[in-house]
Amino acid sequence: MGAGKAKFEGSFTQQEPLPEDAIAAALDVLRHGRLHRYNLADGEAGEAALLEAEFAAHTGARYCLAVASGGYALATALRALGVGPGEPVLTNAFTLAPVPGAIASLGARPVFVETREDLTIDMEDLAARAGASGARVLLLSHMRGHICDMDALGDLCARLGLTLIEDCAHTMGARWRGTPSGRHGAIACYSTQTYKHVNAGEGGLMISDDPDLMARAILLSGSYMHYPRHRAAPPPEAFARHRLTTPNISGRMDNLRAAILRPQIPMLDARREAWNARYRRIEEGLSGAPGIALIKRRVGEEFVGSSIQFRLPGREGAEIADFVAACAGRGVELKWFGAPEPHGFTSRYAHWAYADPPVLPRTDAALATLLDMRLPLTFSLEDCALIARIIREEAEALGGAG
Repeated sequence: MGAGKAKFEGSFTQQEPLPEDAIAAALDVLRHGRLHRYNLADGEAGEAALLEAEFAAHTGARYCLAVASGGYALATALRALGVGPGEPVLTNAFTLAPVPGAIASLGARPVFVETREDLTIDMEDLAARAGASGARVLLLSHMRGHICDMDALGDLCARLGLTLIEDCAHTMGARWRGTPSGRHGAIACYSTQTYKHVNAGEGGLMISDDPDLMARAILLSGSYMHYPRHRAAPPPEAFARHRLTTPNISGRMDNLRAAILRPQIPMLDARREAWNARYRRIEEGLSGAPGIALIKRRVGEEFVGSSIQFRLPGREGAEIADFVAACAGRGVELKWFGAPEPHGFTSRYAHWAYADPPVLPRTDAALATLLDMRLPLTFSLEDCALIARIIREEAEALGGAG
């Protein structure tokens, strides 16, 4: 770092403290010791059951299930749909490893679909690969919070006979034309891992309006025939159809994590506005910067800007690696989705050899120069302005067009 250059001193991995009412609720659970969701006192609903009812109401879904992780939720959704070994499952190529991992965990086969420049699924390629593979399920990842035209996708899925599962790990609290993200498919899955929009350290939520799918999901999660204790569950007759034919693949959420999460659900709208204010400040700071291309957001996409992506078009790998290192030297942590090897949380479809990935030229072009940055709510707007200035200065330092 040259003399006199500003440096950002904050942390890209430090989250906000948990709200005081979440801490108090957690202490109540610790004091009584009934952490297991079905270990309840007489007349007690239980934190997990209450969380499910409250999240169902928040999203407008009929049913909700709280589970151990977002990845477990994805695999459970696939199992509830009867996906089995060898079956092809469509998924967009721009995603994170737990998505194809959930498919592979069933012995099923990920079929990657091309990604557009705006980081959403390529619907023309989706139609082609659906026809070629014979797949009946699309596991759609709203990767990094980028939401495609969900109306058009719904029409296409109906025409192709595809059942849609939405991975909403990055879109909890987002909407498409006023409809909450997760309400367009048969099942939606959310993550409550620390770096998502509510923080339980780890955890997941599933929603659906389909009583058979949710009954199977609850049984799969390990209900031990205690499903009457759920408050956002289908009626008993839905369980009667599946109770003796559905295996227990335990992955329940416990009452401690549910207690931490419940006070955070009403905060989602305010958090969306806070994240988007930070996103817009970064966007403003990078707008028009030489050598930087921002990702255009869609009309109708009410996103949650908990991260931001941009490109260094025309740059080669060594230049991008040097740029990332220069920003890191000034305290700004960027992830590069075009890197030849996976690093930390960042990998791309070509790295997942277990999935036998094809060559996807449009996705490769979309990701080759793509950089990604987390935006914790612990950043102030002034922090965001400084971060944008550092990125802009380092882009200018690259010199001429790539």
